[in-house]
Amino acid sequence: MEKVKNVYGFVAKEAATGREISLSDYAGKVMLVVNTASKCKYTRQFDGLQRVYERYRNQGFVVLGFPSANFMRQEFSVLSRTVEFCKINFGVSFPIFETGDVIGPNRQPLFAFLASAPWNGGAGVPPLWNFQKYLIDRNGRVADFFFPFTPPESPRLIKRIEKLLH
Repeated sequence: MEKVKNVYGFVAKEAATGREISLSDYAGKVMLVVNTASKCKYTRQFDGLQRVYERYRNQGFVVLGFPSANFMRQEFSVLSRTVEFCKINFGVSFPIFETGDVIGPNRQPLFAFLASAPWNGGAGVPPLWNFQKYLIDRNGRVADFFFPFTPPESPRLIKRIEKLLH
């Protein structure tokens, strides 16, 4: 993979519609990219992700959920169940994309980029478990990352989001 300056060159399929979305559609927004799982001990983080999304979306912020079954197969095998689960149990209204690998040889190109500091100029840590978070600035560059155990509403994460929004 050649050095990429930002996330705007990547595409992902939206879970609900199957439509390919270019991350360039989010240009100018602060993004929180999260690898999610519906059957994980951190699944309750969907509540916090939704609250943070609602709190800041009118300021140019979006959460992007990427379901993955890489860690102990903790995601439904049927994508429609994942979408329904997130909506019914947590009121998720932020974009959820198709299930895919976030680690290993078949990982999605976006996650290869997010895990490679030489390519993205920032983070250099692949997802260690479900709910790893990558904060992307308004120019599509990796600004920070947060380990899975960091709650979405942690003061450190909120402070970084607010700094990037202003």
